[in-house]
Amino acid sequence: MTKKVLLIEDDAVLRENTAELLELSNYEVLVAANGRLGLEKARQQKPDIIICDIMMPELDGYAVLELLSKEEHTKFIPFIFLSAKTERNDVRKGMELGADDYITKPFSEAELINAIESRLAKMAILREGLTQFETPNAETGSEIRTINDLKNFFIQNGEAFNHRQGQIIYREGQNSNYIYLLNKGVVKCHKLDEQGKELTTALHKEQELFGYTSFIQNIPYQETSTAIEAAQLVGISKDQLKFVLDHNPKITLELVQMLTEDLQGVKNQLLQMAYSSVKRKTATTLLKFAEKLNRKPEDPIIISRNDLASVAGIATETLIRTMSNFKKEGLIEIEGRNVRILDLKKLQEIY
Repeated sequence: MTKKVLLIEDDAVLRENTAELLELSNYEVLVAANGRLGLEKARQQKPDIIICDIMMPELDGYAVLELLSKEEHTKFIPFIFLSAKTERNDVRKGMELGADDYITKPFSEAELINAIESRLAKMAILREGLTQFETPNAETGSEIRTINDLKNFFIQNGEAFNHRQGQIIYREGQNSNYIYLLNKGVVKCHKLDEQGKELTTALHKEQELFGYTSFIQNIPYQETSTAIEAAQLVGISKDQLKFVLDHNPKITLELVQMLTEDLQGVKNQLLQMAYSSVKRKTATTLLKFAEKLNRKPEDPIIISRNDLASVAGIATETLIRTMSNFKKEGLIEIEGRNVRILDLKKLQEIY
């Protein structure tokens, strides 16, 4: 079946040339000379994909996308921005509003066709995937009610990923295509501050979910994720997760509770970094890594000093000095990268 493309572009020459190019590639082409007309045609014609300029009279591309994303019959139409503006902020704004891609003028025929074909293919795959898990039915016992049910859904329907120790899973600024369940290993999420210093924002162990940004907008990942140990993951797309949440209201409340607890943990970490003593920060960080990396606190922690310092929010040199003092006091044992907790109770009592 011929796919229908809506091209919204105020430059008459570019509009005509691009439309001709698309028609020669066997697409049915609808055109609009400004955002207002494009909005009307999208509502009336329900195209398979929309190519839209950003800077236009009457209604710019951002407004077109924002309005279409709020309407039930148009919110899932793939949307590609077409613009001469290449500044990072413009790209980020478009992606945060939910755009699927961004093509910079001047563009080649191959760039345009590849962008369209890849987005249409992705939509087809998602639709096929959604039909494989139609609305769960409580009578059959398949309704997703708890976080454990949701994790089982990830395992049964998700895509498997394997990452070596030290391998990046996703980078800050990349499209947040997946939400992940960690089956095996340990993962850290981290950001760089203005001075280029790494700050670990979260540690994830087996059976924890991570990688969520927004369930309703295409906001890029806000941090980088790296495997501290060899990691086995399963991921589902945000469209799949949104489908599950739309049809299983009970799990939505469970997920909100989980996210609330995660947020409280981040707040506690920030308070510790701001107000705790260096000894307390170091002790708390050692205990946190012991919890995430080991089943027993007395098992050795194999971790770099830089990772420990970035979680504690202190300089690596300061952390090393403090750990040396802990060793002298008999609280920990250090051998190379291995750290073993010898007195758990005393570490917990440090303030």
